[in-house]
Amino acid sequence: MARLINVGFGNVVNSQKIVAVVSPDAAPVKRLVQSVKGTGSLIDATQGRKTKAVIVTSDDHLVLSALQPETIARRFAEANEYDDRGDSYE
Repeated sequence: MARLINVGFGNVVNSQKIVAVVSPDAAPVKRLVQSVKGTGSLIDATQGRKTKAVIVTSDDHLVLSALQPETIARRFAEANEYDDRGDSYE
């Protein structure tokens, strides 16, 4: 079952679609972000703040987040742990 991960400011991403969460400081990541600008595959979820993480999805979208990659990774791990326990909302 899909879980939604909060990536800041009320924006969420499907946890099953996340391939990687990377820092935007590396040159290859900067080039990747520049290459998808204007294509409709870049989603800016920073609300005007500094980009601290880039989320790569399985459907070739990039999501920019103002949260640290470690924060998003922790939330992702918590969502997976919740799934592994077999808990449900019912």
